[in-house]
Amino acid sequence: MKKKQPTLNWLQNTLSEFLLQVLHLSIFLIVKLIRGRFYFVSEKPLFYCSINQGVFMIRTKVAILGAGFIADIHIESYHRFVPEAEVVAVYTRDAEKAKAFAEKHHITTWYDDIDLLILQSDCEVVDICLPNFLHHEATLKAAAAGKHIIIEKPLAVTLGQADEMIAACKRAGVKLMYAEELCFAPKYERVRHMVKEGAVGEIYMLKQSEKHSGPHSDWFYDINLSGGGVLMDMGCHGIAWFRWMLNNAKATSVYASMATVLHKGRTKGEDNSVIIIEFENGVTGVVENSWAKHGGMDDKSEVHGTGGVIYADLFMGNAAIAYSKNGYGYAMEKADTTAGWSFPIFEEVFNQGYPHELKHFIECVQQDKEAVVTGEDGRAVLEIIYAAYASAGQGKKIQLPFTAKVDKPIDLWLGTDAIEK
Repeated sequence: MKKKQPTLNWLQNTLSEFLLQVLHLSIFLIVKLIRGRFYFVSEKPLFYCSINQGVFMIRTKVAILGAGFIADIHIESYHRFVPEAEVVAVYTRDAEKAKAFAEKHHITTWYDDIDLLILQSDCEVVDICLPNFLHHEATLKAAAAGKHIIIEKPLAVTLGQADEMIAACKRAGVKLMYAEELCFAPKYERVRHMVKEGAVGEIYMLKQSEKHSGPHSDWFYDINLSGGGVLMDMGCHGIAWFRWMLNNAKATSVYASMATVLHKGRTKGEDNSVIIIEFENGVTGVVENSWAKHGGMDDKSEVHGTGGVIYADLFMGNAAIAYSKNGYGYAMEKADTTAGWSFPIFEEVFNQGYPHELKHFIECVQQDKEAVVTGEDGRAVLEIIYAAYASAGQGKKIQLPFTAKVDKPIDLWLGTDAIEK
C-alpha cells in the first residue's frame, strides 16, 4: 500500500504558500491604494489608477500632434516621468514620419489626418507640438471635440488667433494649458522660491537670455510660417518667466532692438534681439535672444534686488566639462560639434522643466484644477512680442496695452509687404 501522507503534505504546503502569496499581494495593493496609486508593470505602467476623493481614475490618454524635436522631448517626459499619462496616438502631416515616430516610441496608433486622430484615438488631451502656423486650427478642432489642450509656445501666430483659441476652449469647457517650461525648471523655481523668502529684497530688474546657433527645422526660418524670428521662437520664454516671477504683473511699455546677423541668406526674420520691458510694479525686464551664438545652448537668468542678486545658468550648472580630440556623440542641445572643449549635460529634459509642466497639466485634467500657466498667459506674452516688433520698426518705446491687425507679428518690424522668398 502506497503512503498518501507525503502527497497530502505537499498539497498542504503548496496551498499554504499560495495563500501566503495572496496575502502578501493583498497587503501590497492595500498599501498602494492607501498611498493613492498602483501599477501593473515591469518597466512602464500599462495601467494606472489613483484615488481622488474616493474616485478611481484610469490613466489620462494623450495624443501628441507633431513628431519633431519638441515632440521627442514631450514623449520622453511622459514615458519617464509622468506615469499618470498614457500616450495613445501621434499625428504628423507626413505619414512615414508619423509611423517612424510611433514605432520608435512604442505608440500604438499613428495618423496623418488630425481629424481622424481626434475622432478615433479616444484621447482626453491633445498635446500640440506643431509648427506655429498650425496651432490655431489644431486648437479649434481639439476644443470642438471636447479635448483638453496642452500647447507649445508661442500660443499662436496672431493675437486674433489667440483670442479665438481662448474663446473656443472656454465655450467647450476644456483647459488650454500653455507649455512654458521655464515656469517649471527646477533651478529657476529654486530662484523664485528664494525671492519669495526675501533673499534679494525688492526686485528692481530681471534678465533672461536664451541663445544658440539656430533651429533645426526649416519652417522656423520662413516668417510666413513662424510669424517671426528668434523673438517668436525664444523671446517668449524670457517674457513668460518675467510674468511668472512677478505674479503676472502687467507690462506697461516695451523697447526693442533686433537684427539679422548670421542667417541673412536663409531668413528675413531677426536672429538676434534685445527687448526691454517695463512693468507696472517698477521692475525692468531685459530679454536677450539669439540664433547667432555658436557652441550650443545658453539659458541664463538674473534677479537683481535691493538686498541681493541671484545668477542662474540652466545648462552649465548641470554639465560636465570635457575635452575630446576626435569628438563623441551628443553633448547638449544645438551643439554642432563635440571636438575640443565641450559641456555634456545630463538629464537635459528634466533640468529644463518639461516633465514637471506635463505632470502638472495632467494633474490639472485629472483633478479639474486651473493650470498655473494658461492660454491667457500665452496671449499676454504674444502681446508683448507684438509691441517689441512695433518698437523695433518704429524706433521708439511702445506703450501697452497694444494691438495691431497684421498677418504676422514681424510685419510690424519689416513692414506689411514682407514676403518670404
